[in-house]
Parts: sequence; structure tokens; C-alpha cells
Amino acid sequence: MVLKPLEKKVFTLLPKPWVVQRTFGWLNWCRRLSKDYERLPETSEILIYIAMIRIMVRLLT
Repeated sequence: MVLKPLEKKVFTLLPKPWVVQRTFGWLNWCRRLSKDYERLPETSEILIYIAMIRIMVRLLT
């Protein structure tokens, strides 16, 4: 949760935690990544790369 500073009355740019939350939401669309099925962390890392490549390609088209 991001709180606004009370002492300032001008526009201030607040941090964007929703960017990370949005990315995790996108990764949860991949069924295999929604649960921790893999034994090796390297396998999970590769699957995350594949999922992100799929998401980026879909956003480009």
C-alpha cells in the first residue's frame, strides 16, 4: 500500500507496486506456473522465461 505524503500539496509521483502484481498475474495464466510442480529451480526459471516470451509476443501482435 502506498500512502501519500501529508505535508506536500503538490503532485508527487508515487511508486508503482502494481507493475509487479500485474506481471505475477500474467504468469498465473500459465497453468504450469500457477503451482510449484517442478523439482529443480532451473526448470521453473526456464518456464518463466518461456511464459514471458509468450506474453511479449502476444502483446506485439
